Amino acid sequence: MRCVLGFDGGATKTECVLLNEAGNILASGRAGASNPGVVGFERAIVEVKKAAQAAMFEARLSPDDISALCAGIAGVGAAKAFERMRVLLAAAFPSVVMKVCTDLEIALAATGTGPAIVLIAGTGSAAMGRGVNGEVRRAGGLGPQVGDQGSAHDVGKKATAAAILERDRTGEETALGKQLKRQLGIANWREFENRVSSTPLEQLYPQLFPVVANAADARDGMAREILRAAANDLAALVKSLADDLNLQHVPFRLAKTGGMIGHCAFFDDELDSRLREATPTAKIGLLPISPAHAAALLALESIPGIALTKNSNG
Repeated sequence: MRCVLGFDGGATKTECVLLNEAGNILASGRAGASNPGVVGFERAIVEVKKAAQAAMFEARLSPDDISALCAGIAGVGAAKAFERMRVLLAAAFPSVVMKVCTDLEIALAATGTGPAIVLIAGTGSAAMGRGVNGEVRRAGGLGPQVGDQGSAHDVGKKATAAAILERDRTGEETALGKQLKRQLGIANWREFENRVSSTPLEQLYPQLFPVVANAADARDGMAREILRAAANDLAALVKSLADDLNLQHVPFRLAKTGGMIGHCAFFDDELDSRLREATPTAKIGLLPISPAHAAALLALESIPGIALTKNSNG
């Protein structure tokens, strides 16, 4: 029986789903970050291979059992990055039918058919949508240097700035500031300058989101203000995409995914409230299947005969 692999690679982790030709999940694997813009291309391909090896080990399969793969990797939207990742994947998985795309594309595929928007709120922020006639558009996803408004990176950066500003203004450390310093492992904010110079900001700031999330659920005012602003930014991102796709007057699926979702009751409530205001015709929820699972299904469709069988069965 032929099997396929689907990958969802981002700035925090890489997930792999292994399917047989009947579309059944046999195993899954997980590894570290594989966004080449964050960890570099060589590290990225190492983590992709680790995730695949973990899934194949669980299913007691070898690379020879894999007929196709689909890799949805963040950070490969540009042509040069896409081609380099494709070459590395081809070398790592020779003689395999291969599809390479962005993490946004597999997340949108996970919504199913029909008009839809998927919002990714994680290390970075982005949205991709499909209109009534199948046209596809995207918004955001420009990276931390340009934007990523409302992302975990943005939240961590704003929380740190707010804590430092309040400390300088009053001479007193806020409760949130103390928690941020504890998470960073620093005794004072002067040490933070050393941490910034020695740690990539793409890795530094996102790790602070759980601190802000916990503080917000504990009714910390500063944390809630920061997350309220993040919810507004993400909703604005979705609204611009819905306007572009002419979805404001038709029902459509609006799916949320990413590391910021489902870990803070205050943020989840704020985001849903802002999304309902921005897109009143949307049915808001989570993805029905994981992006890695959707990638594996795309890989399955690329095998000659499999897609025909699937289509003939409806």
